[in-house]
Amino acid sequence: IQIKELIATRKYQWGRKVTVSEVADATGISRMTLSRMMRNQTHNTVIEHVDKLCNFFECELHELVTYVPDRQIKQAA
Repeated sequence: IQIKELIATRKYQWGRKVTVSEVADATGISRMTLSRMMRNQTHNTVIEHVDKLCNFFECELHELVTYVPDRQIKQAA
């Protein structure tokens, strides 16, 4: 999930700082959950969170989520 990348992109596009706290407040997703998502820790993301993040960042799903097959994860470990 590309939250860090979208924060950086929107900071540039919107011309202002975008913080994790702002994302949490605007979406209702806890900072802890966002942090887990950003660190790509084992975390089951619910569709509602994906929808809220796409809405906040004004983006399409493919801009927020990148698919990485399990075999690539296992090879990197």
